[in-house]
Amino acid sequence: MEEPLVRPRSLTRESAGLRSGAPGLMEHVDRFCALVERVDPLIHAFVPEPGRHDRLRARARELAARYPEPGGRPPLYGVAVGVKDIVHVDGLPTHGGSALPPGVLAGPQAAVVDRLLAAGALVAGKTVTAEFAASAPGPTRNPHHPGHTPGGSSSGSAAAVAAGLVPLAIGTQTVGSVIRPAAYCGVVGFRPTYGRIPIAGVIPNAPSLDTLGVFTADLAGAALAASLLCDDWRAVNDRVPARVPGPPVLGVPDGGYLERAEPAALRAFEEQVERLAGAGLTVRRVSLFPDFAEITRQLQTVNRFELARSHADWFTRFGGLYRPETVASIRVGQGVAAEDRAAALQFRGRLRERVAGAAAAAGVDLWLAPSATGGAPEGLHGTGDAVMSLPWSYLGLPALSLPAGRTADGLPLGLQVVGAAGGDERLLLQAALLERVLTDR
Repeated sequence: MEEPLVRPRSLTRESAGLRSGAPGLMEHVDRFCALVERVDPLIHAFVPEPGRHDRLRARARELAARYPEPGGRPPLYGVAVGVKDIVHVDGLPTHGGSALPPGVLAGPQAAVVDRLLAAGALVAGKTVTAEFAASAPGPTRNPHHPGHTPGGSSSGSAAAVAAGLVPLAIGTQTVGSVIRPAAYCGVVGFRPTYGRIPIAGVIPNAPSLDTLGVFTADLAGAALAASLLCDDWRAVNDRVPARVPGPPVLGVPDGGYLERAEPAALRAFEEQVERLAGAGLTVRRVSLFPDFAEITRQLQTVNRFELARSHADWFTRFGGLYRPETVASIRVGQGVAAEDRAAALQFRGRLRERVAGAAAAAGVDLWLAPSATGGAPEGLHGTGDAVMSLPWSYLGLPALSLPAGRTADGLPLGLQVVGAAGGDERLLLQAALLERVLTDR
């Protein structure tokens, strides 16, 4: 793969430049559209859109007229943002990566899009998703190696940021659909606490698990996006020392969970842990998920039941248009009893208490794990294994993936960092120290 296809752009730098007027907004739009025309045919991150250039120029003219003075421009003024194609955007059809008629899937614009537009962003277009954010992959390729998957289901969003098409993209995660593609594509992925970004206006997969997240080139960009998109964001005031978290105590969940990672990925993870410990950070190993197989079973019970119910009407009418992977998951969900799903949610409540108690007992601030089982698998027939994100998604905890190392054949790896429920601000602030250690910044 040629290097120009992997050029992620800093959201913080780009947003600052656009607010200052360098480059001008119309020039910026023209450059973006030319870049998409040149690069996207190689990676297929965006859903094709006739008239994209005209639409964006019209929106840019409106923005420029509304905010003529640099000092009054909103934080994402003119920033082009990719939006996963299960998120409704007024004026753009929602396909959900499927063959269903877009009119059937239509709905009110998503709350997250309202927030992006209020912050001055331009919706660059819809990014490719696996069918209905499940497992049937779209055409997107990994910008690092085009013969490998970018991960999923937020495939296009991760690839668009990695290739430098946009500095910010929106994805969703039910099990591993932000963290895993971020790792495969060598970018930062942030999935906040469940419910922290309103999910209204998004085609559901499993509503008890579905969470909106973001992809950026670095942690500073993720923090900026989170501050604009999350409910009740609480900025940490660095002028009040008592409110600034100190160096985090890091927890490693030893046991069968980590053994799901491939040997090479696990070795890389242990090297990352050693590097963090060598930088003076405290690392504590905790037996956390002795019943990991049962956790997996219980999450799948919730996921499959809710997927089948979310698609009950559409599947009845258009079942023949669904892809085999999605059909199989829906069929399994149709066989799950409501009382089994209720029991699985009760199990989750007990697990949340147990994990929170283990963190408190060990004094752990952040959990560490591989972001994925290894580098991006070869081929475009699947999107990879989501198992490394599974327990954290089930618990609804905030998590992020930091680029951290590469496989022997040059594919990116990621370090998954997980915080406490509702502790998104602290997670992003403390993870910045980890980012500096891992990148020597």
